[in-house]
Amino acid sequence: MSDDMVLILPFYDRKVVERIIEKYGIEPMEALRRFLFSETYRMLIDEDLEMWDFSPFGIFDMWEAEEITGDPRNSLYIRRD
Repeated sequence: MSDDMVLILPFYDRKVVERIIEKYGIEPMEALRRFLFSETYRMLIDEDLEMWDFSPFGIFDMWEAEEITGDPRNSLYIRRD
């Protein structure tokens, strides 16, 4: 993992987890666990995908799509329907 990712990931972790807690009322550690073990997070840390261009809201939308449909690629943020 590059030095840039080490600096960027905590920002996304904090913002996405805050949104999960806000919207779903999940305890902070559970929200963090769900995010860190998601396909969305695996995509975020894949530097080849360059997902740091997405806003935290876009990453949250992907995580939410994954929770609902099983695939973060079903996110309207990605599909742009």
